[in-house]
Amino acid sequence: MNEPLFLQEISIVLKNENKCIGDINYIFCCDHYLLKINNKYLKKNFYTDVIAFDYSKGKFVSGDIFISIDRVLDNSSIWNYIFFYELKRVMIHALLHFLGYNDQKEEEKKIMKNKENFYLHLLKY
Repeated sequence: MNEPLFLQEISIVLKNENKCIGDINYIFCCDHYLLKINNKYLKKNFYTDVIAFDYSKGKFVSGDIFISIDRVLDNSSIWNYIFFYELKRVMIHALLHFLGYNDQKEEEKKIMKNKENFYLHLLKY
């Protein structure tokens, strides 16, 4: 992945949401590692594609984002997406959580999906 380009893309998303980049860490891992985090910190026992820990303060968006490459690969196959498209979607999804968007209720899921699609389109994915 092109790190300078990705940093520019994060900046576009955050600027569009009237926020600034703080310390954002993306940690790419396997299913097993993310399952341990899900168990330990969220008390959940299932695989997931992303877990995000938000440390944002004011306008500065910061946090740790753990992404299971195994899940992203499987989901890209299930949804018939290119791997990097699905990876970018998950990366944007986590940022949106830091920006206050949720996905617990159906209406929230719809808003989140629309935002993901908006930013994927804006970033030409």
